[in-house]
Amino acid sequence: MMVEKKVKEEEVVALEITDCFPEKEDDIRISTSQQCYGQYCITLSETLTAEAGLCVVIPCSFTTGFGFTPRHIVWYKCKYTTCEYYDEIIFHTNKNIHVQNGFEGRVSLLEPDIRQNNCSIIINDIKESDSGSYRIRVNGERNLREDGFASIQRTTVSVEGLSQKPRVKIPTLKEGQQATLTCVAPGLCSGSVPEITWTWRGARGTDSYITGNITSFRTKNLTAFTQRHISTLTFNSSAEHHNTNVTCKIRFTGEKTTEGGSTLKVNYVKEVNVTWGTNVKEGETLNLTCSVESFPPSLIMWSKLGSDITLHNDTGSATLSIINATTEHSGQYVCTAKHMNNTLQENINITVTSARVKHCGSYSTVLPWIVAGVSLTLNAFCITYIWFLWNSRKKVNIHQEERTYMSLQKADVSPDYDVIAQHVN
Repeated sequence: MMVEKKVKEEEVVALEITDCFPEKEDDIRISTSQQCYGQYCITLSETLTAEAGLCVVIPCSFTTGFGFTPRHIVWYKCKYTTCEYYDEIIFHTNKNIHVQNGFEGRVSLLEPDIRQNNCSIIINDIKESDSGSYRIRVNGERNLREDGFASIQRTTVSVEGLSQKPRVKIPTLKEGQQATLTCVAPGLCSGSVPEITWTWRGARGTDSYITGNITSFRTKNLTAFTQRHISTLTFNSSAEHHNTNVTCKIRFTGEKTTEGGSTLKVNYVKEVNVTWGTNVKEGETLNLTCSVESFPPSLIMWSKLGSDITLHNDTGSATLSIINATTEHSGQYVCTAKHMNNTLQENINITVTSARVKHCGSYSTVLPWIVAGVSLTLNAFCITYIWFLWNSRKKVNIHQEERTYMSLQKADVSPDYDVIAQHVN
């Protein structure tokens, strides 16, 4: 019997039930992807979806009747209704057989040993034009004569645009330590090796390469026909890399590209920064602020030297406010920052000034002395002025008495007056 004899579809279904499955009805599992002709069966997937640039595997298996020896596997991409012409062949285990243009070197059997009854193929570097129907045929010998059988049902492959993204693996990053990022290309194909590049987007939003980096590429063989393409990027992480984006870009055959990225999180801590108000006086508010730039945010705590009591705490930045400060609040205050396994401290001395204390050079305390000095000066001036006026008045009286006496002495020259004017011995 020639296995390649054409039969009607109804006959195929009847043969499928009687010859390929158990006799008990409860054990029947009819697969729409399996076609049988007598003892000769082929199992195929009906529809498959693939993405351009990657690959597609068409699962296939077969069983044969007694005395049949498989020799070659033939796959067709259907152009015509019958799908059995030479110009439709995309794969043949006989290397002397010509295949369709564009499929050379892209199609392989997953299991090269035909005796394993595995007719699955992998098509690498798949393109949109590879969409269509595919058919399998098994050629061999039966009773020393060439024979063969083919699937009636076909597998439909739909090729869509590339949507899969690479996987970027990022370890824990610590400032000053070397780090290695890993990018795994999508797909498990053994076709053309993709081109993998790394870019880094800084705070300004521009793409650049990470300086001082080392890149490497390797291919990990999972099976004889499946591979995983991996690229690594090694660099020294720093605080400037924190919250920036790193991108891994994959370029496949046919200019198909995809990329994946992630935001870098770098563990780092800067120095403690403490600020406070100067010249704090009694009754005013004392504000002490301690901040630490870090990731993850540090726990900030305020305390007074010699005391275990935490006066205030917060994350990232903490402000200790003391309302109506007194001289008792003077002393040394300690800011403690805890970041992961590190502890940082900063001490400051605070003096709250009493309102009764006079400070040389302070305007409010010097003013009374200025007022007193001005008052004393004015008093001295007034006393001097009064003395001057009194003294001037006294001199005026003396001069007037002298002028009166002279007028009496010289007013008349009569003898009477001459007698009066004479001195008695």
